[in-house]
Amino acid sequence: MRRTVSRNRRWLIPGSGLIGLHQICELSVPVLIGVIVDRAVSTGSVQAILTWVSVLAALFVVLTLVYRYGARLLMFAIARESHLLRVELSRKVLHPLGITTDFQTGELLSISSTDSDETSYVLDYVPRVTGAVVATITCGAILLGIDVPLGLMVLIGVPMVVAGLQITAPLIARRVEDQQAAVGRASALATDLISGQRPLQGIGAQRNAAQRYRAASRRSLQATLRAARIQSLHEGAAAAAGAVAAMAVAVLASYFALHGAVSVGELITVIGLAQFLIEPFSLLAIVPSWVAEARASANRVATVLSSPSRHRQLSAAPAVKRGPLIVENATHHGLDGLHLRIDPGEFVAVLAADPRAAAALVDVLSGQVRAGGVVRVGGRGLGEIAPGERRHTLLVEHHHSDLFSGTVQSNLDIASADDRAVSAALQASCAQDVVDLHPDGLAHPVVERGASLSGGQRQRIALARALAADPEVLVLHDPTTAVDAVTEQNIAERVRRLRADRTTIVFTSSPAFLAAADRVIVLSDGRVHAEGTHRELFDTDPGYRRRVAR
Repeated sequence: MRRTVSRNRRWLIPGSGLIGLHQICELSVPVLIGVIVDRAVSTGSVQAILTWVSVLAALFVVLTLVYRYGARLLMFAIARESHLLRVELSRKVLHPLGITTDFQTGELLSISSTDSDETSYVLDYVPRVTGAVVATITCGAILLGIDVPLGLMVLIGVPMVVAGLQITAPLIARRVEDQQAAVGRASALATDLISGQRPLQGIGAQRNAAQRYRAASRRSLQATLRAARIQSLHEGAAAAAGAVAAMAVAVLASYFALHGAVSVGELITVIGLAQFLIEPFSLLAIVPSWVAEARASANRVATVLSSPSRHRQLSAAPAVKRGPLIVENATHHGLDGLHLRIDPGEFVAVLAADPRAAAALVDVLSGQVRAGGVVRVGGRGLGEIAPGERRHTLLVEHHHSDLFSGTVQSNLDIASADDRAVSAALQASCAQDVVDLHPDGLAHPVVERGASLSGGQRQRIALARALAADPEVLVLHDPTTAVDAVTEQNIAERVRRLRADRTTIVFTSSPAFLAAADRVIVLSDGRVHAEGTHRELFDTDPGYRRRVAR
């Protein structure tokens, strides 16, 4: 929060000054009305009335202008800070070195949007507090000029009451933090369930998923209600205290007026100031609740921005030499000391008895998880390869690959390949058929996550993107589960031809890919169970034969 304030001083200082001036103009209105009553109305002078009414009109013009330009400066600062925080969070989350954090994907999305906005609102609270303090001090000074006890009541009584109301501030902060954490967890779960909607439908787990989300949503609701109760209690007490303070000032001023200590105009001024005082008084009492929300969001933002990188920043190192891919003693989510060696240029298919073991090994190869064991490419561990070089050395295309909003061409351009490589990748993945279906070809629009395309079309475009990148080692995880058998056969044969001089690993149970592979590796119980060609394993291993028979 301190950084948010300090890097927006250019707009915050003049904006706060203008808001403070606006508050002075606001409380000058009842003062001026009292003056008009004493110096114009009571004397019956038309000229005096016109003069002072003109002054009042000019005051309203100044009041309007200073608020307009002050609010413009502050809204610009708030929007700018919110944007900067979103950019910083996106840069951190998407950094090639990765990020080590306990937050789930949905929580990171919530922090990057809601919490960044909430943190930037501190730039709204600072000028509000500044204006309220200026208004309270000025009001007290004016009342001192009218009557000393009235002024002392404001200058001493208001800070004491506001300080007393801050007893609940720590409790509010804790409950707001709990609320935001619960909302973040519910959002994360909702994001995961929506992204996995089709698999959930496939295994009939919609009811269990709905129950999980219902429980998370209920916990979020309970946390929100707990925070709302204490905030409502605090705000109600603040409003009541403000009303009581204003009433006390008005009653005391009326008493002095009855005894001739103040004039009628001064009484009108005091009553007007007492009514005006309710707003800054209530704001000073409520702001700690707002600041607690902003601080909770700022803490979550700071936690993400200060999270350590998953991989080390490496100095310039020689390029990775062409060599085997070696996995030694891998342990992660069902993998039990897995050992694997794939030589350069091999086209290998991996068949796992348990799909979770396949997904675990794909995650290990991607370097996105902290797993036991070592993965080496060309004699270098994954952690020893610079992030900028890793994509060209080892590229893992997960089963659930997202397409980005834009066009087919813009999704393929991510691979940084020339037109010839893109064309070859489209042919090998049979994605050229998808392009030819649309009159605008590669310029055909694609919405977020490729939702405008069918499942098979998305898979083929994603496969083309991976092939166009032309890495030394390419790992594909179930790349053709949504295409028909004929297209799958064509893809398997074409990918093999295109990747003839590169290493390719396909995690699949597709007979087409298994038959096209130089070698098939069968995983069972987290280890390598069998190796050989598709024909050899089909003839000699009944378990293998059952798994691939369609």
